[in-house]
Order: sequence, then structure tokens, then C-alpha cells
Amino acid sequence: MKYKVIKRLLDLLFVFFMLVVTSPIIAIVTIALAVANRGMPFFVQPRPGKDERVFRLIKFKTMNDAKDNEGKLLPDDLRITTIGNFVRKYSLDELPQMVNVLLGHMSLIGPRPLLVDYLPLYDSVQRRRHEVRPGITGWAQVNGRNSISWKEKFEYDVWYVDHVSFSVDASIFARTIKKVFKAEGIGASGVKTMPRFNGKN
Repeated sequence: MKYKVIKRLLDLLFVFFMLVVTSPIIAIVTIALAVANRGMPFFVQPRPGKDERVFRLIKFKTMNDAKDNEGKLLPDDLRITTIGNFVRKYSLDELPQMVNVLLGHMSLIGPRPLLVDYLPLYDSVQRRRHEVRPGITGWAQVNGRNSISWKEKFEYDVWYVDHVSFSVDASIFARTIKKVFKAEGIGASGVKTMPRFNGKN
């Protein structure tokens, strides 16, 4: 049996287990973010998945919708709430993506699904990241996450596509658990979120 079949079965078994174990945490975070955001606790956005098919990614919403006098959203750093910062620090914002795994949009491990806007900006090598299902965590996440450059991130993504195996996934999973507890690599060079990819950076 090919690993890609086993990988899907492992994804489903793990996610079913995690949904049971983390359901109290999910309930608490949902209520806390609803209060902090004064509204929707979830963030839903189209993202390209395997073969660039677009799906709706679900995450916890860690930023409010505060706007300036002109009605424009404030910078990310000013919109991240206290509870949102905590949720992001320990990667709890990723928990709702288990629904995306159940639906087959994502895998537990694979390149992170990025913005649809980036699709025209990829070169032929970078575009290979879409040859596999995107993941909740991945090789780039355990090698720096948002603290590395886009160039490095894409190199790690393509490396994973060429080396996907049970042993690689097991290593990524173990290193992810370690990084979550140590809260490493959340921001990029002193900022709380990764800057947008412009095709060059």
C-alpha cells in the first residue's frame, strides 16, 4: 500500500482522536475569542490546496476588525487581541483546520496553504508545493516557521514534496510538538505576522 493512502488514513484517525481530546479547549477558545473580537471567533478564507484547487480554510480569528478614521483596517500588530496573541503563540488558532483535514482539503502534515493571490507569483519550482495536500504543520514550520524568508520557506516546501514519507512526517510531527510548547518561530524578524509574498522576497 502506497504511503499516500496510509497517510490519509493516519490523518483521519489522528484528527478524530484530537477532536475528542481538544474539544474542551476548542470550546473555551471559541467563547474567549467571540468576546474579545465582539463577534465571529472564526476566520474563513479561500486558499489553494492540492493541484491548486481552492478550498475554504478555517482558523480561529486572532485579530479584531478595528479600523482607522478612513475606515481601513489597522495594521496587524494593532489588531491582535491579548487572547488572540496567546492563541497564536501556542498555535491553537490552527485547531479548526482539523475540519479541513476531515473534508480532505488538507493533511496533518504538508506545505502550509497560502493566499490565492500568490498563485500568479510563483515560479515553476515554487508551484510544486501544490503537488501534495497542504498541511496544518510542515517541514518549513519546524525549520523556522514565520522567522525564515519566503525563499527558504518555498525551498523547504519543495523538499518535502520530494521526500514525503512516514519517517519524515513522524519527524515533523515530533518537532512540531516541541516547537509549540517552546513557542518558537511565530513571528518574522520582530513582527507578529509574516509579510506578504511579492514574488521576490
